[in-house]
Amino acid sequence: MSAATQHAQNTIAQSIATDMDAVNAVIRQRLHSEVSLVNQIAEYIISAGGKRIRPVLVLLLANAYGYRGTAHHELAAVVEFIHTATLLHDDVVDESSMRRGRQTANALFGNAASVLVGDFLYSRSFQMMVALDDMRIMRILSDATNVIAEGEVLQLLNMHDPDVTHESYLKVIRSKTAKLFEAAAELGALIAGADDAQIEAAGEYGRSLGTAFQLIDDVLDYAGDAAEIGKNLGDDLREGKPTLPLIWLMDHGTPEQRELVRNCIEHGDEAQFEAVLAAVTSSGALDYTRQQAEQAGKRAAEAISGLPDSVYKSSLLQLCSFAVDRNH
Repeated sequence: MSAATQHAQNTIAQSIATDMDAVNAVIRQRLHSEVSLVNQIAEYIISAGGKRIRPVLVLLLANAYGYRGTAHHELAAVVEFIHTATLLHDDVVDESSMRRGRQTANALFGNAASVLVGDFLYSRSFQMMVALDDMRIMRILSDATNVIAEGEVLQLLNMHDPDVTHESYLKVIRSKTAKLFEAAAELGALIAGADDAQIEAAGEYGRSLGTAFQLIDDVLDYAGDAAEIGKNLGDDLREGKPTLPLIWLMDHGTPEQRELVRNCIEHGDEAQFEAVLAAVTSSGALDYTRQQAEQAGKRAAEAISGLPDSVYKSSLLQLCSFAVDRNH
């Protein structure tokens, strides 16, 4: 990680340190269940850490609009629970064995337990949002979870399909990843009393930021460091996922490169990882994907240009840079 990227992370963390402590306390409190296995698996996945970007968005947007209550802590925890539930289900569907540098919950506890604890986290998040007694909050979150589920199914349909288009793939990103970023940002603005135009701008910020994050994840699956990104390189290829670097290569590569990628997507041939890595690197596919991420980051920054200057706005802008410049 570059010194500038590390500094950005530290600055963002410092701006909401007290709020994040409160959110973590809520997470611990709300995770409790009378069923010991639920506690064990939920604790395992939550304690793995991660960037906590989605709850951070709730906190930063709420503070940027001058919120002074505590409901944003509950909302931030809700968003993190929804995200964690999707991770538990994702890892089962993808048959993943490594996440955040540790064994996945499904590898450790089994698929059935992981799916069911994911269901527990979903239902607990809905208990929490109902307790806030705000129909707009419930609408944003219920719509988001539905769109995320659609995105998961769409991605499943795209597996091992080498004919997935650029636009179809971006639809998966918008549904599966960017939607929860969008909802988190909207919730932060909403709870602070922002008007409809401001909430919409916050949503555009989150949507674009989430798109940038996913596109860089696509790059890092080929050009990252397994120890830093906390998962196995080539997982996307093994799963037959036609991500943007591969889609671009299919459209712009040599006939030999196109045949290589088509075969790998159809058969999930991770044995060809080095050959695919060489192709996506030399062809400019990774550069193109990174450029698309940079454009999404710029859209995110432009969306909040109307926010008054504050340490929170600065952190939101730094997140746009971090999303693109990170190496994990």
